[in-house]
Amino acid sequence: MNEKNHLRIQLSATRRGARLARLLTERHLADWGVPFEEAVQVVAELAANAVLHGRVRGRDFRLGLKLHDDGTLRIEVTDARCDRIPRTPDPAAQDSETGRGLLIVAAYAHRWGVDEAPAHAKTVWAELAPGRGGA
Repeated sequence: MNEKNHLRIQLSATRRGARLARLLTERHLADWGVPFEEAVQVVAELAANAVLHGRVRGRDFRLGLKLHDDGTLRIEVTDARCDRIPRTPDPAAQDSETGRGLLIVAAYAHRWGVDEAPAHAKTVWAELAPGRGGA
């Protein structure tokens, strides 16, 4: 991996922080020459989830982007709530008012998941393969 194709930044767990995550993703992927529309959607959903469901007073969330040599883009959003694991909604619950953002993540990502992180945190990650999901 080329170090210049890597971003890691701490952002406030607020709407403004989530918006900044999206804008930074647009800027960096444009600088890297990577199509970014779908990747920006994934970041927007994961950052919004970090702010809405993963927020702990006084703690930020972290955005990570890594463009690998094979063209795969890895997006990581780490928040402070390891006890709130994201799940896609049950297909039978189509009238649900939550969980739809993860359907967007699943549609654009080659694969995605959740890992435990230090200090009772979690990292939700998504990998977008070249030619799929904007990478």
